[in-house]
Amino acid sequence: MKRLVLLLLFGVTAGANGFTGDKSLLARVTVYWAQGGHGADQYTRQHKSATGTRLRQGHCAVDPKKIPYGSHVVLPDGTTLSAVDTGTAVRNRKAARRSGRTNYERNAVVIDKFFETKRQALAWANSNPPFVSVKVIPPNTLTVAKPNITNSQRIALNPAITTTNAVTPGPGVVAPATKASPPATIGVIIRNPLGRLGR
Repeated sequence: MKRLVLLLLFGVTAGANGFTGDKSLLARVTVYWAQGGHGADQYTRQHKSATGTRLRQGHCAVDPKKIPYGSHVVLPDGTTLSAVDTGTAVRNRKAARRSGRTNYERNAVVIDKFFETKRQALAWANSNPPFVSVKVIPPNTLTVAKPNITNSQRIALNPAITTTNAVTPGPGVVAPATKASPPATIGVIIRNPLGRLGR
């Protein structure tokens, strides 16, 4: 009975994660590069990825069985990487198994972040922790844009000044009047940074 309850609970949790469209994972983030040294293989030097996409900054290698190609991997610093490549060391999680101190770390997925040069790659690796929690957004997931409510622009409620074509009147002729809206300070809404309306 306990097994059935645990299995049911696991199924509900997995289903809930599936409905949200994204998930968080513990990842061992490693680096590889196109130019210089042992971190580049024949394909990487030519900027070739497993999906055929030309490798560039912002790409990463993943295990496609765990993170599908085309997914976006969001690092804790807000950097978003596109999953376009793979490799043997990434699939067998070599870096996580060797450097993990706990079972949780040893079972982490490996994400290999691409850089153009060895210097850039090692500088990033030395300034960031090896194990981080990443957010994975699967491909073809709709993203909702956040509204920009920080601008303080005036919104005019009244129409602008309208004029009629006036002809210079001759003697004894009255000129047509110009229609003007009330002063701009009346009926103007100012949107403050918090998004509330005020006058």
